[in-house]
Amino acid sequence: MPMIILGRDGVINEAPDTCVRSADEWQPLPGSIEALAALSRAGYQLVIATNQSGLTLGRFDLDDLEAIHTRLRALVEDAGGEIAAIFYCPHGPEDHCRCRKPKPGLLEAIEAEFDTSLHGCYLLGDKLEDLQLALAKGCKPVLLKSGEGERTLKKIMAHSNPDLENTVLFADLAQFAQFLLGGCVEDANRFPAAP
Repeated sequence: MPMIILGRDGVINEAPDTCVRSADEWQPLPGSIEALAALSRAGYQLVIATNQSGLTLGRFDLDDLEAIHTRLRALVEDAGGEIAAIFYCPHGPEDHCRCRKPKPGLLEAIEAEFDTSLHGCYLLGDKLEDLQLALAKGCKPVLLKSGEGERTLKKIMAHSNPDLENTVLFADLAQFAQFLLGGCVEDANRFPAAP
């Protein structure tokens, strides 16, 4: 079963300036739940890989994080799909851990858990570290313009990076799902692309 790796904040849900602290604050982006369910029904295993430094910083606790993920899973299940797994890094940038994106620890944990290689699978994100992680592990990088994606795109366009030439660009998760499931999407671009 093919696997898709997704970031969480800015990819699936709204990403406030600080962080999502509770299930009540967690709001899915328009069309994201339906897109996840459609991809799941089409046979894709959906795995979320997310940096959640708010744990270390004391902005929320493990119970809050579990409640957010329970809500996410329930919404996708209600729409007829399934999230295969959620992996998160609880550390801050100053911790220099191996699991904080763009370092490969989260993907290595996913590979170990599912006894698979992620080489060649899609990795969706809205931040540069998502794309860097995808390239480091041989995944297909996908930049979504939702969340911080527009800012990320401007940064990339300001500094030409040939490594990102095969990155695919979509407005959001819903548009990516439409593309992958056979729909015609005129806005899908490869870098370099106009912001």
